[in-house]
Amino acid sequence: MQRDRVHSHPLSCFPICGVLIMSFGLWVLLDNQSFIAVLQESSTTLKVASYILITVGSLSMVMGFLGCIGAIYEIRCLLGLYFTCLLLILIAQVTAGVLIYFQRDRLQQEMSTIVKGMLVNYTGQNRTTEHSWDYVQRTMKCCGWVSPGNWLENVWIKNSSVSLYPCSCRNETLPGTDMNETGLCEHLSADRPVYQTGCMHSVEAWLLENCGVILGICVGVAVLELLGMILSMCLCKSVVQEDYTKVPKY
Repeated sequence: MQRDRVHSHPLSCFPICGVLIMSFGLWVLLDNQSFIAVLQESSTTLKVASYILITVGSLSMVMGFLGCIGAIYEIRCLLGLYFTCLLLILIAQVTAGVLIYFQRDRLQQEMSTIVKGMLVNYTGQNRTTEHSWDYVQRTMKCCGWVSPGNWLENVWIKNSSVSLYPCSCRNETLPGTDMNETGLCEHLSADRPVYQTGCMHSVEAWLLENCGVILGICVGVAVLELLGMILSMCLCKSVVQEDYTKVPKY
């Protein structure tokens, strides 16, 4: 009989909030294909944020499980603990959102500094950040950060005896050498066969698009957390007194 209550109880869906938060943190930390991979190796802020998300997500999963146990077996202390942790997590999420909003200019400057520094020291051998940036340039059909001129500051291009350009910038509509996905390529013509648009605006548009999705998920999680807090308080008030004999014994 108790097993049926476990599967049907409303609070059993709230650990999903923790799964969503932790999954997003893991994506930020482990992604190696999108622009996020370019930032994560050099940005301390992004690394700290990803670890915080993973920690908060894990804590939410544990608290969600305890909340379910407290609701199923009518244990007021577990319901109160569940409410308190949800409240703290919600406050932390709101605080993080406010900080990110007011620090967005500094974060944008940090992003620009990271990318420009990577372009200067690019060799094509780094499989994490450099290959991820190559992927960004190929898929977004852009070159450099502000413009292709950013690549002229590259150490290898400046000191090479031959004319080089980043292979991932190759504009396939222009005549030139064979196309490679990564590294530096040699060009024989006076003009480099590359895209003439920088990646800054395309990357910012990509981040805004994904931020919209992330914001929607965060709002949904916050609504679920509020519902969980309300439901836990209602259940806590409905329990007349604590009865620890209802805790399952294994």
